[in-house]
Amino acid sequence: METQAQQIRSINTPGWDGLDATPQDIKVEPSQLDKSYQRCFGTEDGQKVLEHLISVTINKPSWIPGAKKSYGYYSEGQNSIVWDIQGRIRRAING
Repeated sequence: METQAQQIRSINTPGWDGLDATPQDIKVEPSQLDKSYQRCFGTEDGQKVLEHLISVTINKPSWIPGAKKSYGYYSEGQNSIVWDIQGRIRRAING
C-alpha cells in the first residue's frame, strides 16, 4: 500500500502519469471530533444551521471595492470556520 507521502509526490511524476495523479486518492481517517461534527450537522436541524452559516458567510462577498482590507480578512476568517465544518463532515462520511 502506498503511503500518503508517496501519493503526494506522485503528482510530480513527469508526463501523463503526473497529470493523472489526483490528491483525492489520499484517504484521511476521520477523528472522533470529525464524527461528532457529522452527527451534529447530519440531523435535519443541523443541516438547517449549516445552510444558514453558509448563507451568511461563504455565499456573501468577502470584500467589496471601497471597503477596508480588514473587512475581507475578517470575512475570510468566518468562511474558514464553515469550510472547516464542511471538511470535517466530508471526512467523517468518506472515511
